[in-house]
Amino acid sequence: MNLKDFLCLISAMSLAASLAGVAVPARADHDDDGRDHGYGDNRDHDHHQDDDHHGRKSPRVVMISLDGAKPDLIRQFIDEGVLPHDGGLARLSRRGAVAEQNVTASPSLTAVSHIEIATGSTAVHNDIPSNTFQAIVGPISSSLSGFAAPIGGYRESPLGPSPRPTAVPLWVQLRQQGKKVVTATWPGGDGADISVNNTVVQPAQPTRVTDYTVPFGAFGGIGAQGFSLSRADFTSDPAIVAALQAAGRFSFSPVLVTSVPIETFSCSSAPSATCTNAATLDVKYAIRVAALDTTNDRKVNYDTLVFFDTTRGITAGPFHAPSTGPAYAKFGGENAPFFFEGSGAKVGAAYFVSALSPDLSVVRFARYGANFIPRNAAVLADVDDINNNIGFWRPQADFRIPERLSPGFTNFPDVEIEAMFEDMVKTFVRYQADIGERAIRKHPDADLVMIYIEQPDGSEHQFLLTDRRQGTNPTDPNSIGANQDPAKVARYASYIRFAYQTADKAVKQIADAAGRDSNVIVVSDHGFAPFHTSVSLTNILRNAGIDTTKVAIRTSGPAANIYVNLQNRELGGTVDPATYRALVTQITDAVKNAVDSNPKFNFSLRDGRIFTVVETRPLQCEAGTGECTSKTIGQDFGDVFALMAPGYNFDGIQNPGVARLGDPSFNAATTMLSMPNFYGAHGHDPELPVMSATFIAAGPQIRKDTTVRRMHNTDVAPTIMKILGVTPHKVDGEVLHEILR
Repeated sequence: MNLKDFLCLISAMSLAASLAGVAVPARADHDDDGRDHGYGDNRDHDHHQDDDHHGRKSPRVVMISLDGAKPDLIRQFIDEGVLPHDGGLARLSRRGAVAEQNVTASPSLTAVSHIEIATGSTAVHNDIPSNTFQAIVGPISSSLSGFAAPIGGYRESPLGPSPRPTAVPLWVQLRQQGKKVVTATWPGGDGADISVNNTVVQPAQPTRVTDYTVPFGAFGGIGAQGFSLSRADFTSDPAIVAALQAAGRFSFSPVLVTSVPIETFSCSSAPSATCTNAATLDVKYAIRVAALDTTNDRKVNYDTLVFFDTTRGITAGPFHAPSTGPAYAKFGGENAPFFFEGSGAKVGAAYFVSALSPDLSVVRFARYGANFIPRNAAVLADVDDINNNIGFWRPQADFRIPERLSPGFTNFPDVEIEAMFEDMVKTFVRYQADIGERAIRKHPDADLVMIYIEQPDGSEHQFLLTDRRQGTNPTDPNSIGANQDPAKVARYASYIRFAYQTADKAVKQIADAAGRDSNVIVVSDHGFAPFHTSVSLTNILRNAGIDTTKVAIRTSGPAANIYVNLQNRELGGTVDPATYRALVTQITDAVKNAVDSNPKFNFSLRDGRIFTVVETRPLQCEAGTGECTSKTIGQDFGDVFALMAPGYNFDGIQNPGVARLGDPSFNAATTMLSMPNFYGAHGHDPELPVMSATFIAAGPQIRKDTTVRRMHNTDVAPTIMKILGVTPHKVDGEVLHEILR
């Protein structure tokens, strides 16, 4: 996270250092692991690989998506030196084309926008209307993830794949023309069969498979947990001492070991199942912890914890990915990955030490959530290639830890929790960049490589504390305005800078792997805005007298799709057509008329109205009631689709709820607006400058020193196809001729 200088970060570090034995995130400019060689390093790293049929040793186009990267912050951070002059983003910006405004998808959400980028078509045409939505043919209780939904729609009756998809990813069109495409964790490139109502509506081939396809990781069944121990939890254990010595691990103070396991869990040896905290699956684990003193300073100074499974013990290795052996986590260092040996789905987690007194009087650490790469049959060889060469899916920045939704973290100080999040940002983005580099090295003859990087999105959600209306203490309504905690504001600003620096390193690593002969395009899916108010859409509708048992509400960020449970459309639908039409009208009016009357918060709204976009499914058409579409409502959009103004978000409602300053006491049944427990949002009207996505491109076929005043993310796919000599079909975007040589 990056800004003009590091004074705020230094202040935050000083505050944290004053807490004895508390981990502090390192300054990003000291985080040099020797992996970055500079953009355009054209050394041939793959002498063993034969030249491809084009005679090339580097991909033609490499596209990197930095989730949530704001173009204004990139420019600001480059100007201020927060992003280095020789970094990935600065070099590309200097040598190529940059868009001032890149209008993204509506709604400006991650799944929606990435499918828009990949297809060159709007959400109305590609039928990915949100991160979470309902297939209109499904039961009212069902939901689809936009990351696992049919691209280009499906046939409703009889239910099945569409014979004429309304949009297709560019990789399908390119491969049909003999081009080679690689996707590394890009949404939609996952090798999965997509089902609705237990019926496959989009088989993996050809829509969701490329020549090398790495799916994004998935939850491994065990969430993160915090642990607090003390000296009383440790004892001597000669057998463990001997095992450590045999493994080449020594301690300058007596090795101490937890007398009992700190946790137990189990995993399935079958690749079709994952893990659980219970002991119900066939591969059992019982984790103990050993404490080592690795500093020869003639003092008792325990600084390293060793996490090991009692059944498998401590062995010397060597360990070959995905195996890790025991996890050696040093206080003040990065998390230590821990593979769940024997898990069929190749599941793993990591341990991070956040507080460690030299005498073990205070010991706090986290086991991050377990993850794995989905073992989708169509791309299993590619999944195993990553597991066996880069390693199992590493823990990504987990919002459940800073929001203290995961167990065990209640009493952890804020700075320790924040250090964990920053640790996950650094190691997970590095892991994603390594996957991207692996894809390029393994397929230097690819025509197109598409790589997704999760940051800075995750950090902006947690730390975009830039509006005076945001409470620095989520449980204290008075912590806004002049009562905000300036130290927390400063720390959070440093975390945003660090996220951009980390993403910049990933761009540099990938661009270096691609080489000067590649056209490198950096995009993002959306911008970001701070938010100060959580909104209950259920209570908005209830307060308007609407029977919410007859509707399904699906929200993602500030975007909402509201579905009426219509007879003969939804599976088990109960609402007759006349009542449907009346309900759609009622819901539309309720949403349009929703206001924030609190002057401490509403001064950025027009007439106090919370919603800036409200669209309604047409009530009459040839297709019949409930089946109509329009320029703004696609197949699986809600009957009412709405976007809220910046500052307002459907997420973040606390339990128990917290009323904002100047509002009546919180009432779970009626309160519409309340204080949230995190800070950043996207999904607003894409026409707003604050939601602008990033577009930067440089390479042999890109004009230098070119500025694009305004473009759309739908323009990216046809422009790439133009570079590769393929005529695009079924796209809403246009070729950016002004950036091409």
